[in-house]
Amino acid sequence: MIQKITRSILTSYYRPVETFVNDPYGIQQKTLQRLLRHGCRTRYGNDHHFARVSDEDAFRRIVPVATYEYLRPYLDRIIVEKQKNVLWDTPVKWFAMSSGTTEEKSKYIPVTRESLKNGNYRAGYHMLGIYAHHHPDTSFVLGKSLVLGGSQQINRIGDGIYTADISAILMKNLPALARRRRTPEKIALLPDWEEKLQKLAEYAMGADIRSLVGVPSWMLVLLKKIVNDSGCMITEIWPNLEVFFHGGVSFIPFQEQYEKLVSSDRMRYWETYNASEGFFGVQFAPGSKDLLLLLDNEVYYEFIPAEQWMKENPEAIPLSGVETGRQYAMVISTSGGLWRYKIGDTVEFTSTDPYLFRLTGRTRQFINAFGEELIVDNADRALDEACRITGAKITEYTAAPIFFGDSNNGAHEWLIEFETAPCDLSLFIESLDESLKRLNSDYEAKRSYNLSLSPPVVKVMGSGLFYEWMKQREKVGGQHKVPKLANDRKYVDSILQFLAAKS
Repeated sequence: MIQKITRSILTSYYRPVETFVNDPYGIQQKTLQRLLRHGCRTRYGNDHHFARVSDEDAFRRIVPVATYEYLRPYLDRIIVEKQKNVLWDTPVKWFAMSSGTTEEKSKYIPVTRESLKNGNYRAGYHMLGIYAHHHPDTSFVLGKSLVLGGSQQINRIGDGIYTADISAILMKNLPALARRRRTPEKIALLPDWEEKLQKLAEYAMGADIRSLVGVPSWMLVLLKKIVNDSGCMITEIWPNLEVFFHGGVSFIPFQEQYEKLVSSDRMRYWETYNASEGFFGVQFAPGSKDLLLLLDNEVYYEFIPAEQWMKENPEAIPLSGVETGRQYAMVISTSGGLWRYKIGDTVEFTSTDPYLFRLTGRTRQFINAFGEELIVDNADRALDEACRITGAKITEYTAAPIFFGDSNNGAHEWLIEFETAPCDLSLFIESLDESLKRLNSDYEAKRSYNLSLSPPVVKVMGSGLFYEWMKQREKVGGQHKVPKLANDRKYVDSILQFLAAKS
């Protein structure tokens, strides 16, 4: 009887999905109008003439596309000056910490009660409804969910204002009923990762875990620890384990590892797109990793075509204007108080009926194989510091991830050509690592205790190697440049193969 009731509840979660799938434009128009009603009562809305915005065409014409740097003065008014009704017309108590810009270690993304309830949590119900629609035999809600998220910490800048990873904010504000089905809050929000993993392992080994929620790289570390500590296979510990709802980084590098750890035909992997700025997409069908764009969770979407990405004032198009097979940068307006905000993620639509897409990366070069969100500016500044400490000079470099293996954690592999070699290569590597930690809080978190990300691996290239590699690819001169960072090993492996062929 209990299982029948829970299935009925999960099925009801799918009905709103059907509604916005059948009327995507109507739902998005209603979303925009609701957001504007709130925005008209804010400082940002007054500064940008929201009262003159009658429809989406006027919205794009009057309100500029914004970056984090553009929003920063408004965030200061909330955090430092304690002003109200700045970006949204209800209090902002929480800020989600995300990877930093070129000037700052971390970004602070506002989170409101509306963005939590009508955004993230509503999207979570959509996720459950879609999954249950395709798997009506599901029973995972009858057991516990093992959630591995971030840690909570009080923001010392502002009184009564808290910062945390978005996962911790979501857990801290969960309704009581949902909280009882998840990892105990006192464990999930522990700030020390090593202690958290130990407590989670001890708790989980005695619980009826039926679902997993988290980032693949960190969850893999936890599962390996549980197997090592218990001496048992995951399927022996949790015979009812059914699904892993995962997101944050690509699952591809980790899939083989998971299939070895959880050797069960009934285990399912369900992809999500949940960022600090909002919950935007959920896998729509078992046989495809394409994500359904969530259209009724108080997010209004626009998209910047690839040819506009680098322009100072890019032109964005509404959902109705997107085409399949093209690259777009996502722009969002949300009930968290983000207005035409360019989050930096790039997508490609695979269908417009319904609107299905896949994440294709960032608008700039990056490494985010383990959730570290390393950008070129971080790399350049960290390398410069390492050179300063060791007296080195760099001619060219490129870096890429080393993915998890049976006997190794993830890492970054750096191929560097020096004009002047460092006085001590070990000191150079240590300095590079420490500088990256100072510059990037996500990298710092993933490097904690060497659990998810091991120290950098630096390989010194011979003089002229990069030039010769570029020349054989007919990429010398003009605008051609050695790619600094890549989220796959295409360039690094190509260079190493070229080097091996020369030897």
